[in-house]
Formats: sequence, C-alpha cells, structure tokens
Amino acid sequence: MTDIPVRMTAIDPETAGGPEVLVPVERPTPTPGEGEVLVRVAAAGVNRPDVMQRQGLYPPPPGAPSIPGLEIAGEVVAVGAGVGPEMLGQPVCALIGGGGYAQYAIAVADHCLPVPHGLSMVQAAAIPETLFTVWTNVFERAYAREGETLLVHGGTSGIGTTAIALGAIFGLTVIVTAGSDEKCTAAEKLGAAKAINYRTQDFVEAVKDFTGGKGVDIVLDMVGGDYLPRNLQCLAEDGRHVSIAVQRGAKAEIPIWEIMRRRLILTGSTLRGRDRAFKAMVADELSRIVWPHVEEGRLRPVIDRSFPFAQVAEAHRRMEAGDHVGKIVLTFDT
Repeated sequence: MTDIPVRMTAIDPETAGGPEVLVPVERPTPTPGEGEVLVRVAAAGVNRPDVMQRQGLYPPPPGAPSIPGLEIAGEVVAVGAGVGPEMLGQPVCALIGGGGYAQYAIAVADHCLPVPHGLSMVQAAAIPETLFTVWTNVFERAYAREGETLLVHGGTSGIGTTAIALGAIFGLTVIVTAGSDEKCTAAEKLGAAKAINYRTQDFVEAVKDFTGGKGVDIVLDMVGGDYLPRNLQCLAEDGRHVSIAVQRGAKAEIPIWEIMRRRLILTGSTLRGRDRAFKAMVADELSRIVWPHVEEGRLRPVIDRSFPFAQVAEAHRRMEAGDHVGKIVLTFDT
C-alpha cells in the first residue's frame, strides 16, 4: 500500500537501563514475509517481559526484533506471501515475538485474532499476551476442569485479572494473593473468591483455611524462589503447580517425598520462544473456545491506564511501582 512510510517511529534502546532509555527513534518499517502481515499499530500492551528486556535481563529470542512489545492491536495494511488479501484493512490483535512499541509491527497471520465490534483497540491490545499465557498454562498444562480451585499470585496483574475472568467463564474457583488490602478488595470485586494480602497473612494458612484443609487443585506461580515449596503446601492431592516466571529467583528446594506421596505435578513454560506452529494452535483454540465470549461481551480485559506512545517511560515506571490493577497500554496516533 502506497501510504506506508519507509521509516517509522519506534522505541528501540541501544543500551539497557532505566525507563529513561525509552526514547523515540527512527527505524526502517518492516516488510511482512511469508505468512505474515504488517499491522499499523493503534495500541500495544506493556508487560513485565518488556521491563526485563529494557533492563537487559531478558534478551529477545533469535530472530525477534530488538524493539520491545509482545502484543498489539491495529489495522492490517500489508500482507506477505501466502496470506489472503481479505486480511487487508482488518482490525486485529496479535501476540508477537517483539516489535510492538512502534508505528508498524509484523505479526504472523495465524497468530492474529479479529477485533470485534464493541472492543476498543486499547482493550484489544491488552488481551493477547495474558490470554495466551493463562490459557496454555492453566487450561492446557494444568488441564483445569470445571469445579476446581486455582491459586494465582499477583492477583491484580494482567495475568491475575485474566485468570479471574477465565475462571468465572469456565467454572473455576479462583484464589489470589496481592500486596495490599486495596488490591485484595479490587480482586474480589473482579470475581476472585478469596484475595489474600501476602504482606499481612500467611497465604499457605489462608488457603488451607479457605479450602477447609483440602488445598487447591492448581497453583499458577510467577514468583518462584522460596514461594515454590510454600505453593506445594497449598496443593491438594494430585495438584498441579505451573511456573511461568521467577521474580524471586530461579532456584528452589523442593520436598521430593511430598511430591511422591501426594502425586503432585510440577510443570511450567515460557511463551515468547515457542515456535509459530504452537502459537498458531493456541490462537486457533482461543478463536474457537474463548473468542466467542469476547465477541459477546462476557470477557473484557481490566485496563489500569493507557499512556500515549511518547510517555512510554511513564508506563514502565507505573508497572515497576506495582500499583497497577490490570493492564497498562500504549496508544498511538493512527
């Protein structure tokens, strides 16, 4: 299309550092390859991996752009080989391997989901990363079933609020932890059955008390470190523990005999480095099973704040401060 500029504005820090390194620069506008589309970005989600990448702690996987940003929403303005022209002009949101903090970004066509009427671009940009993550880890790796109980740490994060929402749709009782009474109140208003202030309560005792001593069926953990053995104490027999991040450390001491005796399962995953075929499979499952709830208005992301693209440093500062409830999103003039 003739109105696509040769160069675009993007956030692409040359060195690691604090939020101040997030300054606009010019970069070549990317060209979609086979099976890919070029999206004019209207909004991009801000996620913890973006912060870690900026800090130099989470380098992009091979082949991914150095520009941060793992989820976008916008209009398809060009298509690569093997992609039908009917995608041109379509509003989509997508999980991407990087490149979202820019005016234009590449997405794999099979990783895109349509933005339905009634869903804003800000809302659409806040969905893919957490939806893919919660779906693959809670419903695939931990094979959650209706009637089960799920414990999620970081209950007011993007992951936490998405887990609460999906739990309500698919019949899970969701318990969360959060770092203040205000956040606990917010989580319960969103639908958590129980919210535990981990600063003032022992979450292991609180979980056992709430479940009548039985424990939970699943723990979704982004904390790691010394939380892992405590999480295992929260699990019921045949419980499943899923690790998705290691904010308090990548090593833990675990009681092997307890795992054997109670038949516990420890698993985990990362998403960014998975191959195209896996992500396409997940996108297809979400399209068939979850997206109808989005289209009918039953599933909406919780938006904390949106920031204009020029204020990306402020968006990162808000995430690092930890005061947000739900997703932080960047908006672009289109």
